[in-house]
Amino acid sequence: MSSRSNLCYSSAVTSPPASAGPLTSARWMAPLLVLMLGSFLPPMDSAIVNVPIPHIQRDLGGGNEDVAWISTAYSLGLAVFVPLSNWLTDRFGLTRVHRAALVGFLAGSGLCGMAWDLNSLITFRVLTAIPGSIVPVVTISMIYRIVPRESIGTAMGLYGLGVIVAPSLGPTLGGLIVQDLSWRWIFLFKEPIGVVTVIAGLFLIPKMEGNPKVGKFDWWGYLTFAYGLSAIIIVSAKGQKWHWDSYLVLILTVSAVLSLALFAVIENEVDNPLIDLRIFRCWPFVNSLLLIGVLLIMLFGVAYYVPQFLQNVQGFDARHTGLVLLPMGLLMVVAVPVAGKLYDRIGPRWPALVGMIGSVVGLSLMSGINVGMSRAEAAVWVMIAMLGGALGMMPIMTNGLSWLPPHLVGYGGAMNNVMQRAASALGVAVVGVIVSRSSAQLTADTSALQTARSLPQFRDADQETLAGLYKQTQGHIQAMADANAFLLTAGLAVIGCLLVLMLKKPPQPPAPRTAPPSSPPASDPLPASNGTRRRLSAL
Repeated sequence: MSSRSNLCYSSAVTSPPASAGPLTSARWMAPLLVLMLGSFLPPMDSAIVNVPIPHIQRDLGGGNEDVAWISTAYSLGLAVFVPLSNWLTDRFGLTRVHRAALVGFLAGSGLCGMAWDLNSLITFRVLTAIPGSIVPVVTISMIYRIVPRESIGTAMGLYGLGVIVAPSLGPTLGGLIVQDLSWRWIFLFKEPIGVVTVIAGLFLIPKMEGNPKVGKFDWWGYLTFAYGLSAIIIVSAKGQKWHWDSYLVLILTVSAVLSLALFAVIENEVDNPLIDLRIFRCWPFVNSLLLIGVLLIMLFGVAYYVPQFLQNVQGFDARHTGLVLLPMGLLMVVAVPVAGKLYDRIGPRWPALVGMIGSVVGLSLMSGINVGMSRAEAAVWVMIAMLGGALGMMPIMTNGLSWLPPHLVGYGGAMNNVMQRAASALGVAVVGVIVSRSSAQLTADTSALQTARSLPQFRDADQETLAGLYKQTQGHIQAMADANAFLLTAGLAVIGCLLVLMLKKPPQPPAPRTAPPSSPPASDPLPASNGTRRRLSAL
């Protein structure tokens, strides 16, 4: 191993704080299931609104640009408020912050269900995202506190049912709900689930106290980070609408880069950093972040544009669109826990590699998307394309965090969530740019070819016939543009395969040494071991 990997491993094998020792297998499963149920809610809220957007627009009004802020505002909130989690848990304790975040999320979700106009809905979505951004980070920290190291893959696989499966099932649930009920129920149906989770947590989640004497909050670091990330997400969401070479987009992009650079300088100087940048000295963790970015760009690029194609080109309603995507969600339900179990047995490389190769194959198949393809073809292709997320996401995330020392796991979890939010926005933006530019080029080419001389049968056609020809042509153009985007996304998956080959599970910590029964207390190696731990923690 390289010296950098040695640093990660040396830190990772140090013991966790004594106040948060892992529980036995019989005791950690129940609190883990509660944590999994709670982690299911915020990602579900992010994905479930994609299909019912037209229903919300008809009820509350607003143009397409205005309605898009329902998703953009929530993504902004999830990303911007993530860094608050570590300081809050240090100050008030993991258990208390987790409980308060869940209650706040339920309150915000209930307000979304009662929104009276579009502006109120967007405002309530931001309020919901504030506690929603904290739940996943706190959950990961709690899992690493209560679960033994040898079972962490299994535990993260169960946790992944909430984080990975929820976005996959979101479009299906959203379509089924709005088919028979009001769109308001996409927010309200989570309330009883959340109440049960909070009540169960009162009895099953162990108490993890904070430190009232924790250092002051890093306001300058937070402001620079929040602005930089917000600008990146806004540019990703609106760059195509505002034009990528416009002054506004260029100003936002440059200022975002400068703001994040200033954030890095501040974090290296303050005593109590918002995010401890030492996590980036560990290559296995950085590699996991890059892979999470690749997977999320693929996942959200497909999950966003496939429903649009099915509804706009093939004319499916919300319910049938959701049913086409249902096999993808069912695959996640089965594969994510299995991948976690495989991580404990064989490490992250093989599950992630098989999944990523599957994504290359699936995305290559999706590059053959066309107007006449069947629902079965669409469902199977999407399911194969999502193998990377199903088999790879949790082993990759777990492996990256396992290389970090216990006191940095919370910062690692925060960066994982930041990467997820940024990559999901970039995924939609990148695929959108490819689709838009391909559509423009294909439209120009088709218009040049469709002349009265090349189509003499339409020379004397009436307006209705010409409108049908235009609609048919636009459908084929949209299919070819989407196919180009999916082909380039398959190339990104190939890069992911190369990064997967660098994955390596951290070695198991050495067994603790015990003194012989006849040895006097003075020969007990514990003091030296503690001193070693302190020196390693200083790294």
